[in-house]
Amino acid sequence: MDYNNSINKNFYNFWKNINKTLFFLIFFLFLLGLFFSLVSTSLIASDKLDTNSYYFFYRHLFYIIIAFFILITFSSIDTKSLIKLSYFLFVLSLFFLILVPIIGVEVKGSKRWIDLPFLPRFQPIEIVKPFFIILASIILSSEKNRNIYLKFLLSFLLLLPIILLLINQPDIGQTLLIFLTWFSLIFISGVNIIIFSISFSFLLLSLILLVFLLPSKFGYILIRLKAFFDPKSGNNYQSEKCSDAIMNGGFFGKGIGEGDLKNKCPEAHTDYIISVISEEFGILFIIFLMVILLFFVHQVFQKINLEQNNSYKLILIGSVCIMIFQSLIHIGVNIRLFPTTGMTLPFISYGGSSIVGTSILAGFILNLTRR
Repeated sequence: MDYNNSINKNFYNFWKNINKTLFFLIFFLFLLGLFFSLVSTSLIASDKLDTNSYYFFYRHLFYIIIAFFILITFSSIDTKSLIKLSYFLFVLSLFFLILVPIIGVEVKGSKRWIDLPFLPRFQPIEIVKPFFIILASIILSSEKNRNIYLKFLLSFLLLLPIILLLINQPDIGQTLLIFLTWFSLIFISGVNIIIFSISFSFLLLSLILLVFLLPSKFGYILIRLKAFFDPKSGNNYQSEKCSDAIMNGGFFGKGIGEGDLKNKCPEAHTDYIISVISEEFGILFIIFLMVILLFFVHQVFQKINLEQNNSYKLILIGSVCIMIFQSLIHIGVNIRLFPTTGMTLPFISYGGSSIVGTSILAGFILNLTRR
C-alpha cells in the first residue's frame, strides 16, 4: 500500500510540475512521426524486404516507447542530478563514437553506425549531441572562470574530438550541425564577433581543404555540390524525385498511400520524409507541421525569458537550436535549397538513433521548463 502511494505521489508531483503544453506537443509530434512511418514504409517492407508490411512501423513504435521512457526519466529527475549524470553519459557516448572507425558498420562508403550484441545498430553521434550541449553550456556559463575567451577555448577543445571523429566517418552534415549549435552557444555567451567570424572562416576553409586535399574520402561533397549547382550533371536523382514529389502533391496532396517517392527513393522515410508527406498530404500539411514546430520553439523561448540560471538558459537554447538547424537543413535539402546531407527531421523521421537523441533533448527541455 505504501509503495503504491509513493508511486502515485511521484506521478502526481511529476504531472503537476511538468509543462503540459510542451509535453503534449512532443507527444503529438512523435505520434505524427509514427503515422508517417506507417504510410511511407509499408510498401517498402512488403515489396523490397519480402517481410511483414508493418515491419518498419513496429520498429518505429518500439523506438518511440523507449523514447518516452527516456523522456519521462530525464524530465522527472532533479536537474542537478541530471547534469551530473550527463557528464558520465557524455563520456560513454563519446566512447561509442570512438569505436565507430574501429568496429563500425560501413553503409554506402561511410562508417557512422556500430552494431553491438547488446545493442541494435545505432549512430553514436545522435546520443553525443545532447550531452555535448549540456557540457558546453556549463563551460560557457561557469562563474568560477570569468575569462570568456578561455571558456571559448575549453568549449572548442570539447568540440574538437567530436568533429575529428565525424570528419573521419565521413559525416559532413552532422559536423556542420554540431558546429552551428556550438556557434550559437558561444555567440549568445558574448564572444567577440571577430573571434566568432574567424571561427566560422576556419570551419569553411577546413572543409574546402578536406575536399581538395583528400578527394578519395571527401570527393563526394564536391559531387553533391556540382549536382546542386548543375542539375544536368546527372548526380541528383534523389533531389529531382523529391522536387517532383512536392510539385505533384500540390496544396492538398495525392492522397494517403498514393505517393510514388517512397518506392523510388531508398531513404524516403528518413532523409526525405518531408517530400513523402508533401506528395501524399500536400504542402498545406507541411505548413501545418512547421507551425507546430515553431509553436514548440516559441513555448520554449518563453520559458527561457523567465529562467534566471545562465547554464539552464544555454542548455535550453542549445537544445532548441539543434532542433531548428536540423529541421532547416532537412527541409532545405528536400526543396533543393541545400545539397544532400542525409539529415533526419526531428520527431518525424524514421530511425532509432534519431528518435532516441530527440527524446533526450526533449527530456532536457521538459526538465528545465518545470514549475
